Amino acid sequence: MTNLEKLNNIFCEVFSVEATALNSEFNKDNVEGWDSVRQLSLTSSVEDEFDIMLDAEDIIGFTSYESAKDIIKKYDIEL
Repeated sequence: MTNLEKLNNIFCEVFSVEATALNSEFNKDNVEGWDSVRQLSLTSSVEDEFDIMLDAEDIIGFTSYESAKDIIKKYDIEL
């Protein structure tokens, strides 16, 4: 499984969506139910899956599918 597939699985699990829903429009303003609890669940799952520790700024910045990909790349994880 690729790292992108792992990330997609996390988003699908946290938000109960199909992978086809994940695109540049998938963000906190457009996704019903995207709240602070889900955002923390998302970042916690990413930390566990990729064995990284996100800093506070990155956790706050995890507000879209695209931003998540950009943040993960900062930790030298190839997507």
